[in-house]
Amino acid sequence: MRFMMIVKGTARSEAGVLPRPEEMGAMGAYNDEMMKAGAFVDAGGLRPTSDGARVQYRGGKPTLVRGPFESADIVSGFWIIEAPTAEDAFAWAMRAPNPAFSDTEGEIEVRPFYEFGNPQRG
Repeated sequence: MRFMMIVKGTARSEAGVLPRPEEMGAMGAYNDEMMKAGAFVDAGGLRPTSDGARVQYRGGKPTLVRGPFESADIVSGFWIIEAPTAEDAFAWAMRAPNPAFSDTEGEIEVRPFYEFGNPQRG
C-alpha cells in the first residue's frame, strides 16, 4: 500500500529557510534507510506559499489567488512510501527526523492512497 507522509509547514518553512547541512544529512540518512528497506517511493520539499497560488471555486467559477497563505494546514513537503500496513507506515513516520528541525514544533500527517481498482483498500 502507498502512503503519503505530509510535512506540515512552519514559520521557518514559510520564510523560505532551507535546512542546514546537518539537517539535510539527517533527512538523507532517513531516506537512505527507507530506500534500503524498499519503502521509499518519492519525496520533496515545497517552496513557501508566497511562491504559489490556489485555485478557488466560488459560484462554479475558478479564481486564481496568489500566496502567501496563512493557514495551520500549509504543506511544506512530503514522502510517498510503500508499506504493507498502516501500522508500518506510521512506524516509518515515527522514525523520521523532525522535519521542522525544532524542539517545539513539527508535524507529519500520514494518509493512505486509494488503490487503483480497489478504492476501499487501505
